[in-house]
Amino acid sequence: MQMNVSQLLQEPIGATRRQQIDEAVAITGDGTSSPVRGECRLLRTQAGVLASCDLDTEVELNCSRCDARYRQPLHLEFEEEFVPTIDIHTGLTLEPPEAGAFTIDDHHILDVSEAVRQYALTAIPLKALCSPDCAGLCPTCGKNFNEGPCRCPAEPTDPRWARLRGLSR
Repeated sequence: MQMNVSQLLQEPIGATRRQQIDEAVAITGDGTSSPVRGECRLLRTQAGVLASCDLDTEVELNCSRCDARYRQPLHLEFEEEFVPTIDIHTGLTLEPPEAGAFTIDDHHILDVSEAVRQYALTAIPLKALCSPDCAGLCPTCGKNFNEGPCRCPAEPTDPRWARLRGLSR
């Protein structure tokens, strides 16, 4: 997801470009890539280029209840400023940006892949569920209740809770 911004860096502050995105990016650390589609609007700023992106992607996750693999769609909207490392007019190295800042490399290439990866990781749900009504697994035999009931015997009910059982009916 690299974009050459050398022309944009030579234009006045306020100049814009639109860049369509349709590439695969490694989001999770498992080595698989996820397709990313959408658009980034690039705006020339005093310090560099502001990238405003509206993207869609998906990641493969394990359900927290039944442990099944499933595809989780993610919508990412973010704005990040990318600062150049080389002066576009003189070719001289610029003062290093603050730690953690997104940069435009020595060849005036702006790469939004790392920003996409970071925003996608924060968009992944803390409790991933294959569906809102996922039934989970049997705690005794491990059968996936989404595929049907298991054959485990019913747990004996503690007689101290017997009166409460009638309240739910």
